[in-house]
Order: sequence, then C-alpha cells, then structure tokens
Amino acid sequence: MLILPIGSGKGGVGKSLLATNLSIALAEAGKRVVLADLDLGGSNIHTILGMRSVQNGIGTFLSSTRISFPDIVLETEYSGLRFVPGDAEIPGIANLKAPQKKRLIRNLLALEADFLILDLGAGTTQNTIDFFLLSGNGIIITTPSLTAILNAYLFLKNAVFRVMYSAFDKGTRAYAYLEELRKEASALQKAYIPRILQRIQEEDPESHGKFREMMRHFHPRLILNMLDDPKDAEKAGKLRRSTREYLDVELEHLGIIYRDQLQDIALGSRLPIVRYKPSSVLSQAIYRIAEKLLSVQGEESPMDLDGIDESFQIAEAEAENDFQAKRHNMEELLHSGALTTGDLIETIRSQQFDLSALKKENQLLRTKLLKASEQGFQV
Repeated sequence: MLILPIGSGKGGVGKSLLATNLSIALAEAGKRVVLADLDLGGSNIHTILGMRSVQNGIGTFLSSTRISFPDIVLETEYSGLRFVPGDAEIPGIANLKAPQKKRLIRNLLALEADFLILDLGAGTTQNTIDFFLLSGNGIIITTPSLTAILNAYLFLKNAVFRVMYSAFDKGTRAYAYLEELRKEASALQKAYIPRILQRIQEEDPESHGKFREMMRHFHPRLILNMLDDPKDAEKAGKLRRSTREYLDVELEHLGIIYRDQLQDIALGSRLPIVRYKPSSVLSQAIYRIAEKLLSVQGEESPMDLDGIDESFQIAEAEAENDFQAKRHNMEELLHSGALTTGDLIETIRSQQFDLSALKKENQLLRTKLLKASEQGFQV
C-alpha cells in the first residue's frame, strides 16, 4: 500500500480538492483506494464527494467504544474508492491525544488498499506533521503566492525537526543541543539545518547516523496549484533551492494545476471536477499527476538528482502547454457563444483583483523584511 499524505503550510490552497479528485483518478485506473479525511478540525471531503451527511467518522470512532473502525470505512459511488470521514462537529477532536493518534494510525495502516490518501489539516501542528511522516512520499501542495510558498517551506522545516526529535534519544548530546536551540525561539527560527547537523556529527556521531538513516526515506513531493501564468511555475524552483540549501532536503515536482472557475461550479454541483468535466485542463492535470504516481508505485529507491531536475523541467513545460490549452478553450467558448464577452471581462476583472491582492501581500512582506533587517543591523 502506497501511503500519500497531502499537507499544506497554508489553508485555501486546494488540498482537499486535490486529495478527492486524485483519489477518484487512481480508482478509475483500477486501483483500490482509501481516502481518509484527517483535517479533523474542518472535515469537508464528504461534501466534495457529494455526500449529504455522514453519521459516523473518525471523531465518533475515537470517542465511542461501540463503533469499530470498519464501521466508518464507507463505500462511495466511485468504483474502487472507499472513504474514511473526519468529524469536525466533535469539540476538541482536532487535538488528538497520543493514544488516540496511535490507535487511529494502527487502524489506517491495517487497511487493504493500493493507495491510502490522507487529507491533512493545514498548518504545522505536531499531529499533522506526524501524519505527514507516516510515509516518506508525502505531498506538499502550495500556490505561487509568496506566503503560500513560505508556509510550504516552514511545513517541511517542521517535518525535518520532527524527524530529528524522533532520531535523537533523550539523554544524548544531540537531543540536549536541540533542546538548547528550542529554548531560544529566535535561534530555532533562524536555524540553518546543515550547520546544526555538522555540530551534531562532531559531538554525537551515533545520533547523526541514526538521523541520516531516517532521512534516507524522506522524499517529499510538490504540487503547485492555482497557476494563472506559465511564469508562476518558476516559483517552485525557489522553493526547491530553499529546501535544498537550508533543510538539506531534495524536493521532487509532481506537477502543476491551473486555476479554473469550473472548480467552483463543480463544487456547487456537489461533483468532483474529474467527474464534472474530465476533459477540462484542471482535470487533465490531475490525471497526469495520477499517472506519475502509478508509474512509481512499488519503487523503494528515491529519484536521483537528474530525475529530480527533470521533474522540475517537465512541470515548467506542462505549465506552458496547459496555458496554451486553456487559452484555446477560452477562444472556442467565445466563438461558440457559450462564453460571452461579459463573462470574459468578469474573468479578467477577477484575475486583476487577485493580482492586486498579491501585490499588496508582497509589499507588506517587504516592509516586514525591511524592518527585520534594520532591527538586526541595530543589534
């Protein structure tokens, strides 16, 4: 069973929509798929699947001894796809206690499937990071916006530190050094992981070796969502360089997905986009990602550096090709009369509004960075 946790450092980047549609695409390919909604504070995948209500979910399973785990593994209308709903209505369920988390993980890993897709909550809580680290093949999804890219980086940084704490036993010099850093928040925030590892290698080579062995199985993958322009694909390269330089982690690129208003229409119709319009540019991008996952299923060895380089080159080519396809579709709709000039103007206005918001966001971040650098200079 290939476990695919899907995480994001920031909410609203399309994580649940990707998890749902990707699960359907893999099931359509003849695979046995289980989709689990682990966004326990805001479970909503049942609505994307078109389910009106769900009586029992992970919350009721963990809070009641009368419900067994198989009781909450539901069949869906999509052949080959089963669904484990979350439970946002039970207060506090998002903050799982350690015994609850272990019980849930044990039951998830006992499922029989080809793919287990975990839709995680946004952010970097310890539970979310632990679910992400159930597999070395976790997927991080982000948009091209500066804050989303930054939060994706911080998500991966938290994951690396979590691996460190798992690798370094209490009482070791490595653990003591991490605790020393943790006490000074600013030091941990500015932490340069390769330098930390160099210090640990010198003082505690055994712990360093244990960490390196665990990191051999950590191969996160990236999906860049909500593109508006082919140039947006270049943002992925910046994220890759940061994770390589500051985290000592190589990030593989799984693909890009363009923003499409059809997604909102599909959601309003209570249909996943791959069913609402399989031929759309958005749906085809999801099928393309599914094909990549099918091609590596069962492979244990990580992609080499040349393969990782190629994954980013392919993603940039996909961004250009999909942009051309999207423009061609727009022209066809205009000529057929299905899309009026007014619709086109409204679309452009919407994109201009998004661009204006991004410019303000960038200006705010620049101001913060300038203030931070001035304070650092004064110190």
